[in-house]
Amino acid sequence: MTLIETLASVSPGSALAEAVGKRAEILRLTEAAHDAVLLPRDPGGLSHGLRAALAARMARHNRSPALASHYDTLVARAGEAATALLAEPDTNVTDPRTAEIVRHADRLTLAPRDATRAHVEALAQVGVTDADIVRLAELAAFVNYQVRVLAGLKLLGEMR
Repeated sequence: MTLIETLASVSPGSALAEAVGKRAEILRLTEAAHDAVLLPRDPGGLSHGLRAALAARMARHNRSPALASHYDTLVARAGEAATALLAEPDTNVTDPRTAEIVRHADRLTLAPRDATRAHVEALAQVGVTDADIVRLAELAAFVNYQVRVLAGLKLLGEMR
């Protein structure tokens, strides 16, 4: 079973499992995207722990506790104690670079239409590279995609 199937509680043999089975390739690609976005060979300036903590934070903002728990596991596995606190939305961040990354991750999750060129420039001003700005946007897009797929599958499961 894929992460999405597990978190959506898709029971083998159920009508929902049958429907999901017709989209097996999409779920396979979603798993591959998960690994590429969260666990790339070269994480650049966004460590695996930071990525996982931001993903957990995004899942919490979207009220997806099961997904947040999954990402908490990745945070723990990364062994980066300093990033673990970032998984909680009410964490106060003092490092300017990390604070700007967290602000932008929150913005991309809670109000993506409000993101502007000035916000991207603010990231650059605190030393976030162009490649890492793109990586951050990919992470936000992916986690928010996961949240929506999970919500949709849960609704389908409740309807059947």
